[in-house]
This record gives sequence, structure tokens and C-alpha cells, in this order.
Amino acid sequence: MIENLKNILNEDQDPKAIEKITLKLENLLMSNEEVGYIAVQKKPALTVFPDSVVVTNKRIIICKPKNLGLSMEFIDYDWNDVAGTFVKEGILGAEFTFNTKSDLTLNIDYLPKNQARKLYTYSKEQLDLLKNPIVNPYIAEDIKAEEFPQEEIIEEIEAEEVTHFAEIVPSTPTYETYEEPKDTLSSSDKKLNELSQDELFEKLQNYKRLLDNGLIMQGEYDTLKKEILSHM
Repeated sequence: MIENLKNILNEDQDPKAIEKITLKLENLLMSNEEVGYIAVQKKPALTVFPDSVVVTNKRIIICKPKNLGLSMEFIDYDWNDVAGTFVKEGILGAEFTFNTKSDLTLNIDYLPKNQARKLYTYSKEQLDLLKNPIVNPYIAEDIKAEEFPQEEIIEEIEAEEVTHFAEIVPSTPTYETYEEPKDTLSSSDKKLNELSQDELFEKLQNYKRLLDNGLIMQGEYDTLKKEILSHM
């Protein structure tokens, strides 16, 4: 606080008066609260205990000495409660006025004109910050990303046209076929009684091969065998 006096003081201010005010403000300032400017009354007559106005980044503080300077009355208003600030310059100094949103008007007169102007400028800057707050672009991007998450992009794959159904239809299994000999249980071209002994013997061998291959039953084979043997 004391180190910041160089930024607050100017040629119109009394360093001792400013130092007294800052010492009393030490325990009143909140965390992250910084004094922007201090304006002190300067009446035509000698004033031992002048009133003063302190503006910080959070509020306006009016300081009024009491009991011959042994105590101090502090009246403060947050910037959120301030509706507007005004400066009116006269011959013997300037008057700084501000009104609140509850229609309360307060003023400090006999301020040096240069101090009143700086007081007014700082006040306007704080009110403008309330109307147009400065947003950190990195924080704004993070908030925007959280509110509007990116949609998942689904890539579309173009389907190939099927021109040959054999590409998608599984092939049917193939089975080996066994062609039954012409000499089967069906009636022969010639009757048995018209066949020679060699032909009858050959027919009997054919039936035996059919039996061995499982193409006829044992009972069928016995019947055919008996019939052929009856003609031999």
C-alpha cells in the first residue's frame, strides 16, 4: 500500500495527508483490492482535517475525519451500486458527485481540479469495466468448448456395387454321383431263359458287385441269385 503512493501522488496533493489516509485504509482493503486514486479536499480557509475520496478497483470510499482527527468515518459504495459519476468545476475548485442506483446522491466539494478530473476518469473506467468486462480469450475458448462439444464425425464408406452374385452367394457343395450299372434290378433286354451260361454267370457277378458296393440288400441279392441259378 505504502509502495503504491508514488502512483497515487501528484503535484496537487499533500504527501503527509495521503500517507495518513493510506495507513488507516490498510485494514479496510479486501483481498485483491487496490487503491486507484485518492483526492483530498483543499478549502480556501485552512482545513486541518479535510475530507477525502478514495477509489479502488472494487468501490468508492469517502473518508471523513472525526474528533479532531483522532478517528475516521468511512462510507463506501461498491461499483455495482454506483449509477453514475459527475464533476463540476468552479472558480475555487471542483465538486465530485456520484449517485447510486437507490437514488442517493453524494458529493465532495473543494477538490483540486486536477484531482477531480483524475478521480472522474478512474471512476468511468471502473464503470465501463462493469458494462464491458474483459474476458481472457483462453478461458473463453475453454468455456465454449465445454458448452459445445465437438460432434463425432462418422466417415461414410462408399459401398461397392455387386456385379456378380457369386461374390456374395456362397457356393453350394458338390456331391459325387454314382451311376448305377445298366444291369440292375430292372428287367434285362433279354429274358434269363434266353441267356447263355456265360451271360448268366456274368449277370450274377454284376449283382455280387452291387451287393458289395451296398447298392442292393442281401435279400435282394439272394432272390436274384436263386433265379439265375435256376436257369443255369
